[in-house]
Amino acid sequence: MNQLAGADVKSLEGTLEACGATAGLVDGRRSELPACRLRRVTQHVQENLQRELRLAELSALVHMSPYHFARLFKRSTGVPPHRFLIRRRIDEARALLAARTVPIGAIARLVGFRTPSHFTTTFRRITGMTPSAYRSGAGASVGSPPVAVTPDAFDVMR
Repeated sequence: MNQLAGADVKSLEGTLEACGATAGLVDGRRSELPACRLRRVTQHVQENLQRELRLAELSALVHMSPYHFARLFKRSTGVPPHRFLIRRRIDEARALLAARTVPIGAIARLVGFRTPSHFTTTFRRITGMTPSAYRSGAGASVGSPPVAVTPDAFDVMR
């Protein structure tokens, strides 16, 4: 019976290592979201930017409670899930604005904002300029880095 239990433990260890779950152990507990689960969530976010994404939906993807998922997600990425989602939406909007082929109102809907005014407000808060100013060349020609590596505009709003 001990051999069987030992085989199960080795099998579980192999599964955890393949999923990246052994990285970031603190006091025997995982302190970060396993890499495979983080990839699953970030890919889902990228593929569904235009939809309303709720914390419960994202946490269900990786079979965790919303609270536990949010805590581990923040430890893994440095930002809470909602802030990550907004940054991805703004990154996508910046790419669409630079292409100059889609109207700003349509871009707002494509990246998941209900109204162009909410999109404009959020875009301005994060980038420091309006979408139309960005499109006209102020941001598109500078080759600005993605929002994920710019100073966090959310912290300024406190």
